[in-house]
Amino acid sequence: MASETHEHVQVIVKSFSDLFEQEIEESLWAFVLDRENRLYQIDSIPFYTSLISSNDIVFADIDPETKQLVYQKTVSYSGHSTIQVVMQDDSMPTEKVQEIFSQMRCVSEKVNDEFFVLDVPDDVNYKEVKTELEKLEAEGQIEYAEPSLSDTHRKQTEL
Repeated sequence: MASETHEHVQVIVKSFSDLFEQEIEESLWAFVLDRENRLYQIDSIPFYTSLISSNDIVFADIDPETKQLVYQKTVSYSGHSTIQVVMQDDSMPTEKVQEIFSQMRCVSEKVNDEFFVLDVPDDVNYKEVKTELEKLEAEGQIEYAEPSLSDTHRKQTEL
């Protein structure tokens, strides 16, 4: 399902962050799919929010107090996965690690010099991505978390 207008809106996602051990609000960009039925397709990589990934279709409603669109539930999962990566070794630039995953067709977005998020598309073999993540972690270069791992990617690592 694709947006006919390509209109972008911001959807606020409220959730508990295990990373920060507190409630957080994160603003995600989304395409308007069906304004009347309040359906939106996520068009950014969530930095902190769990269980939502790029291209997921969500239902969001206007908060009467703030007048902002607020996430209510996921209607359809895209099959993408979101991985959080924390740099552990100052000698390796974040961009170098991002490039490793870019060559695997994974888009990433840098939050700061120590932290970036990775979007793993549904048609990328996650077993190869995970092997590289584990290698970098074993070398002390990174730590990583899988806050939103699709069923397809989960099954690829169970084989």
